[in-house]
Amino acid sequence: MGKYTERFKLTAISAYLEGNNGFRKVAQHFGIDFSLLRRWVASHQADSGVGPKPVGRRYSDDFKRQVVRHMHEHRLSMRQTAAHFGLGQSSRLGIWEQQYYSGYPVTEKPRKPTPVPKKIKPVKPTDTNDESKTREQLLSELEYLRMENAVLKELKALEGQGTKADEKALIVSKLKSRFPLACLLTLVGLARSTFYYQVKSQQKPDKDAELKELVQRVYHEEKGLYGYRRVALSIRRQGTLVNKKVVERLMAGLGLQSVVRRKKYRSYRGAFGKIAMNLLERNFIAQRPNQKWVTDVTEFKVAQQKFYLSPVMDLYNGEIVAYETASRPCYDLVGGMLDKALDRLGDEPKLVIHSDQGWHYQQAQYREKLKQRGIKQSMSRKGNCLDNAAMESFFGTLKSEFFYLRRFETVEELKAGLDEYIRYYNHERIKQKLNGLSPVEYRAQAAS
Repeated sequence: MGKYTERFKLTAISAYLEGNNGFRKVAQHFGIDFSLLRRWVASHQADSGVGPKPVGRRYSDDFKRQVVRHMHEHRLSMRQTAAHFGLGQSSRLGIWEQQYYSGYPVTEKPRKPTPVPKKIKPVKPTDTNDESKTREQLLSELEYLRMENAVLKELKALEGQGTKADEKALIVSKLKSRFPLACLLTLVGLARSTFYYQVKSQQKPDKDAELKELVQRVYHEEKGLYGYRRVALSIRRQGTLVNKKVVERLMAGLGLQSVVRRKKYRSYRGAFGKIAMNLLERNFIAQRPNQKWVTDVTEFKVAQQKFYLSPVMDLYNGEIVAYETASRPCYDLVGGMLDKALDRLGDEPKLVIHSDQGWHYQQAQYREKLKQRGIKQSMSRKGNCLDNAAMESFFGTLKSEFFYLRRFETVEELKAGLDEYIRYYNHERIKQKLNGLSPVEYRAQAAS
């Protein structure tokens, strides 16, 4: 009987062919060597099957020459050739190739399987005199050492978490075809009754199967941008009541993790500017739309060219009210953004717009436009980006969810992508602090 069953091999092959992981990751998941999995896949793709090959089979010299000629004529590797002819191990082709060019045959000696004792015993510290031991005793101790090594490999595949009963039962289930069950249970410290209980539990249908499928669908629809909190919010919006902790556990088990990595800003306290005081004072909560706006400029670099974005955000719902892009950080970048924002403002009173101490916001024409509309200007302390953390947070989200995850060949491609992402950010991207709504949905709900 082979080391691995036909069903196990086909399961491993299907996991590689139908998934997105490489040989090493799939092999690590199933606790096998990646080269062995690669041979199985090659054999499967060559329609030669993955069943056990007859032990000690002999091949004629004509067959060996035919195999070597086929390998050279079709420019195949040894692994591909072995898979095509159903030879199993590809290492023997190196010997056959040497025979082919040397001109004389070398007879292969069939291997004799080593008998495995039914009972294996651990090596005792007092057993130092190997000369007095019988052959059966030495084989028994050798097999025990092999069993220990196999268990350690399985523990390593579980990344050091193989301490729970279900994980121990999984290890024993994988290795019981190679080693005696009683010896394995003793080695891992698991009672026989507990082992059978865990095996029975693992065979039960997964009660979270539908929820796992829903979590995966939401995660992939959002391109991995959502963490467990927003995945839970999205599922609730679809009518399924679920706790965020359950979603966190399922995502951890499925290996799903948000691709966004937030960075914390660290800066010194800074000093106040002479143009405008810090009226916002890090109070980023607004009671109504168009009460507090924040703005800033960020830079992108694509194809050795720089590109700038100047948005303005409403702190009431985090919506991007208006934005302007340009290839140079001139005043028109900020002035155009301000004109678009003021066109949408209407006659809303008591608005505060906050920025850093950039030179754009110190220009007389910028300040005059604010004054004409009765808008109060607020500025961060010098060199302190935390005073404008809301806008910096948007830039971090924009670059983590959009810019860093894609490759742009031209500035025009980046501009089109920015337009698409800002529309998605305003209309579709849900936020936990907005009760699972997008900024536009939250504003519309408040107005109704």
